[in-house]
Amino acid sequence: MTTIWKTALGAALMLTALSSAGWAQTAVNVGCTATTDCASAAVALEEGIFKKNGLDVTMTLIGLNSNIPAALLSDSIQIGGPTPSVFLQAVDGGLDLVAVAGASSTAKATFDTAGVVAAPSANIKSPEDFVGKKVGAPGIGAFLQVLFSKWLIDSGVDPKQVNFVEVTFPTMNDTLKSGAVDAVVTAEPMMSRIIASGTGEVAGYFLEKLPERRPAIFYASTREWADANPEAVQAFRTSIEEAAKIVNDNPEKGRQAIANFTKIPLDVLSKMKLSVSDPKIEQEQLDWWVATMNEQSMLQGEPDTATLIQK
Repeated sequence: MTTIWKTALGAALMLTALSSAGWAQTAVNVGCTATTDCASAAVALEEGIFKKNGLDVTMTLIGLNSNIPAALLSDSIQIGGPTPSVFLQAVDGGLDLVAVAGASSTAKATFDTAGVVAAPSANIKSPEDFVGKKVGAPGIGAFLQVLFSKWLIDSGVDPKQVNFVEVTFPTMNDTLKSGAVDAVVTAEPMMSRIIASGTGEVAGYFLEKLPERRPAIFYASTREWADANPEAVQAFRTSIEEAAKIVNDNPEKGRQAIANFTKIPLDVLSKMKLSVSDPKIEQEQLDWWVATMNEQSMLQGEPDTATLIQK
């Protein structure tokens, strides 16, 4: 065998080894609802960041945030974007889930990216006006419904006097327009769409007085999957950190990625702020959520938050 052929054979064997080992792509299906909170995952997919880090990622649109824990448990998705309240209630109910990365969090500059939007005919002008009204929320016990309830409590209104029903983000405009509900607890990009259509008007921004960096969404998996795939978890975190910087520095790329994922028209997204992408998730943040949920008697036990973030 000539030197040239030996060199060629060696190179071929090296490429084979790389493609079967170091370049192997781990398949991960990421499930999120139709909000801007998972913009970092959408951008990481759109910009090829996941692929660069060895992940073969697909994204699945989930109708209700409260469905995400069940989707994780069934392995129809490997990573999901639950709200902290949905995550903590699932853990409280016995599901072994862990947070693997941050997705979005509250910030003073983006308090108006979520709110409660009421039909003009409902004549809702203050928190007291919600008593006896029917309010649609994208999951009972999800981020928006819990913080809207906290806003009511802080305003002296018992949320038990409000009739909550689950309404998916894509159907909120039609549900409000039909009169099936008096108001919807919603977020961008759906909020701008409802207001632009004339179906509803903002009756309150319940995120306005929240502390900074309270997670709205974070990425989670089952502990079993995370323990079995430590390299994939690290690659996912690395990808989300890179993508979060793009979302925060270049919102247009974030909007385009969200449009491609949710199928919401780009002209609607172009008129709104994006949620702040925050790739870190910390115990103190979960502790705040536990305290907020305990205020509403939403937890039976006391979750050990120190064990709920994958190392």
